[in-house]
Amino acid sequence: MTFTNQQIKQIAMQQSCYDINSKVEDFLQEQNVIVSFKMAPQARKYLKEPITCNLVSYGNNIVASVTPEVRQIVEEYIGKFTFYHCFETPNMNWLNERLEELGHKICFMAEYFLPDVSVLTRLSCDYEMRVMEPKDFKNLYLPEWSNALCENRKELDILGYGAFDNGKLIGFACSSADCDSMWQIGIDVLPEYRRKGIAAALTSNLAVEILEREKVPFYCCAWSNLKSAGNAIKSGFRPAWVEMTVKPSQIVNEMNK
Repeated sequence: MTFTNQQIKQIAMQQSCYDINSKVEDFLQEQNVIVSFKMAPQARKYLKEPITCNLVSYGNNIVASVTPEVRQIVEEYIGKFTFYHCFETPNMNWLNERLEELGHKICFMAEYFLPDVSVLTRLSCDYEMRVMEPKDFKNLYLPEWSNALCENRKELDILGYGAFDNGKLIGFACSSADCDSMWQIGIDVLPEYRRKGIAAALTSNLAVEILEREKVPFYCCAWSNLKSAGNAIKSGFRPAWVEMTVKPSQIVNEMNK
């Protein structure tokens, strides 16, 4: 199967529907949409409840998936500010202050990228590269490969692409089967081998491999991680959607210890 960009975006939107209990057409509206939060069995496997609220935008509006406790506050918030300003300060402070009164806080914010098949191609670098399977990276759950692999979800790490210097692994991209139809890419390159085009070469080659297996690759990073966002763009990915997740304050406080 050869995917078009529209088909890829449609698959991503459908996945978001599983994650937050919405409909694909909700993301295409000009006005904001509020739905009741619920995760379907097909939701991304790394999403963990409790989730108080999740704001998702594919660039047209906000689809807010909420629990009853915060519905009124969130409805007022997304009605008060232009939708894309709802994902940044100072407006976020308005929301967070009111959420804290109810025992909740903004927890996660991220930007997600999808491949642009009109530009995606297998990039090269000056080192040997090859496909790697779970048997090849079962001993690689080490700090230097912690972005590519996830110690807590080893069973989901399904397909990798490695770069080698005389047999030594120097760069590694791996995909996690986080959804039935979409695999997430993570990438690590040893410090002394960075800025040599290795990350983009590995990411692009792995993305092509994933598409050839009839899955959609996706890439995620924080807005402030400019190196990671730059790698996504260089590799043939483009910004596709953004999310902001609210959780109980106790969980956020634990993360900050």
